[in-house]
Amino acid sequence: MFANAYTGRRVFVTGHTGFKGSWLAAWLTQLGADVCGFSDSVPTNPSHYAAMDLGSRLTADLRGDIRDRKGLAQAVASFKPEIIFHLAAQALVRKSYEEPALTFESNMMGTLNVLEAVRACPDVKAIVMITSDKCYRNDEWVWGYRETDHLGGRDPYSASKGCAEIIAHAYFDSFFAEGPACATVRAGNVIGGGDWAQDRIVPDCARAWAAGKPATIRSPWATRPWQLVLEPLSGYLWLGARLLLGQNSPFSLRGQAYNFGPAADVNNTVTEVTEALARHWPGFSTEMDKNGHMGMKECTLLKLCCDKALAHLGWKATLTFEETIRYTAEWYRCFYAGEGGRNPQAMAAFSLGQIAAYVNAAAQRNQVWVQ
Repeated sequence: MFANAYTGRRVFVTGHTGFKGSWLAAWLTQLGADVCGFSDSVPTNPSHYAAMDLGSRLTADLRGDIRDRKGLAQAVASFKPEIIFHLAAQALVRKSYEEPALTFESNMMGTLNVLEAVRACPDVKAIVMITSDKCYRNDEWVWGYRETDHLGGRDPYSASKGCAEIIAHAYFDSFFAEGPACATVRAGNVIGGGDWAQDRIVPDCARAWAAGKPATIRSPWATRPWQLVLEPLSGYLWLGARLLLGQNSPFSLRGQAYNFGPAADVNNTVTEVTEALARHWPGFSTEMDKNGHMGMKECTLLKLCCDKALAHLGWKATLTFEETIRYTAEWYRCFYAGEGGRNPQAMAAFSLGQIAAYVNAAAQRNQVWVQ
């Protein structure tokens, strides 16, 4: 996979205790990479990181705050990574209303601090900066946003991600034209096993249904490009491999931005997501939160155009919406059934088994990164 770019490579992952970061770090260990994780804490309890005892599988498992420029630079300089995946962030829209300063400091200054650490570390050959599909100024168009569309945001989280993109590309143009190969990536709504963040529909359902209670939903008609967590991660890893190996033809990948999301026709409402999950977890229900977003602006429609990732990288999504839901529901049912939640070995085997199953599906569907 990924042109064997990660075997024996030193890879630095910020935010490795989070939902996406833990899946990425786990996949990298399976690819034979020496992985150093850097996070300030484990953000939720339970967590995917703890459920599979990820820390024991890493070369280094560090605690530090990305707002601490000196500490982060020391960690990068000590590990001497060849590639960095930057995921650490304050990632919740609702929390960004409660703690806007923290959100901007983490998402803007954290990005700047990673780039400053790279400037001081000549070992780094490539950087993949993960932001968000919410970095776009959302005018709720019916078509997908392209990488050249306006950045912005009406809420602190979205605005902070737009700012992070501007900072990253300013550094790419100013300091890394001849240095590390860099790119930013933006993914649609990601779901999958092991997410317990607050105010996200899938973990809200999993928590409620596991307790035999109805799940509370805020915006049943909100539409998003839902995708399994492994989908964008395959894009990040493929882009990182190409940057690391200097494979630019026929397009230059350096300094670019890429969207990673499902096919244009995979755009489902929150109601459709909960109904699909319920088919794999019978007997449970939902109820509407009438006060769920008072005082906050939440966009109801968001789509991405991923044509650039297809043209430059040959990347496209693998799974159908139904397969995405099945992978997600099966992980949570495994966790909550029997000893799953108290048996890290079993959950590690299940998580790594899902990665293997996803790779097998990608191979059967002739995805370029698995050839």
